[in-house]
Amino acid sequence: MGTMPWHVYLSGEIHSDWRARIANAVMEEDLDVELSAPVTNHEASDDCGVAILGDEDKPFWKDHVGAGLNAIRTRTLIEQSDVVVVRFGEQYRQWNAAFDAGYAAALGKPLITLHPEQHDHALKEVDRAALAVAREPEQVVDVLRYVLNGTLPRR
Repeated sequence: MGTMPWHVYLSGEIHSDWRARIANAVMEEDLDVELSAPVTNHEASDDCGVAILGDEDKPFWKDHVGAGLNAIRTRTLIEQSDVVVVRFGEQYRQWNAAFDAGYAAALGKPLITLHPEQHDHALKEVDRAALAVAREPEQVVDVLRYVLNGTLPRR
C-alpha cells in the first residue's frame, strides 16, 4: 500500500500469548507492519517509578509515579501508531486498556478491540468506537492483511 511500514500498537492484557501470535503471523505473512507495546513485565511496570525516581511512602504514590513513567511510553507509541489494537482478557479487568482505547479514539486512531464474546456488553461503548471487534489474534492479522493488501483470508 505504501513504502513505509504501518505502526501497530498492541495494548491490553499481559497474561496470555496474544501478542506473540500476532507477531508470528505478521512475520509469516511478511506484512509491512511494525509492532509496539507497553512494558509487559508486570513487576517492572509496577516498580519503574520507585526504581528510577526513588521510594514512596504510600502505595498510591508508588503507583502514581510508575503510571507516569509508563504513560510516557504508552502515549508516545499510541500517538505514533497507525492502528491501535486493544486486548481485553478473560481473567483480569484491564482499566488501563480501556483508557488506552479511549485515548486512541480521542486521537482519531483506527481502533481494533480484541476480546471474548462474554465481554460484549461491558465493552459496548469501547466496541462502538472501534472499527473492528476481533475474537482471536489471528483475526487481527486478517484485518491488517486486508487493509494493507486488500487480501482476504485463505479459508
